[in-house]
Amino acid sequence: MADVFIAVGRRKTSIARVRMQAGTGEVTVNDKAMAEYFSRETLKGIVVQPFEVTSMQGKFNVVANVSGGGESGQAGAVRHGISRALIIVDPALRPPLKKAGLLTRDPRMKERKKYGQKGARKRFQFSKR
Repeated sequence: MADVFIAVGRRKTSIARVRMQAGTGEVTVNDKAMAEYFSRETLKGIVVQPFEVTSMQGKFNVVANVSGGGESGQAGAVRHGISRALIIVDPALRPPLKKAGLLTRDPRMKERKKYGQKGARKRFQFSKR
């Protein structure tokens, strides 16, 4: 069996476990083809971005298991996982991936709702009298 490279990617509340091995460039997410799993073209572009940056399109098959969050967060988590797996494949790919910002775990999360307020920032209407 060929070498399998495993990495974990995260974004918002999504966690992606990515398994990558030499192949034809097929990307499978939760046992579905990427085109079937992600509805928007932008999300499909986000997932394959690490391959485009490192010019490795069509060299690896990717199998990703994603849980939590929504479509956008899951696509970002898969991208993060693929980027980390590519570094395991070849540490020389680190500089272009880092320059493109694909190795940084996006820290932006949903802010929690506070008590006595309508949401995270929005307050109930103030009445002086």
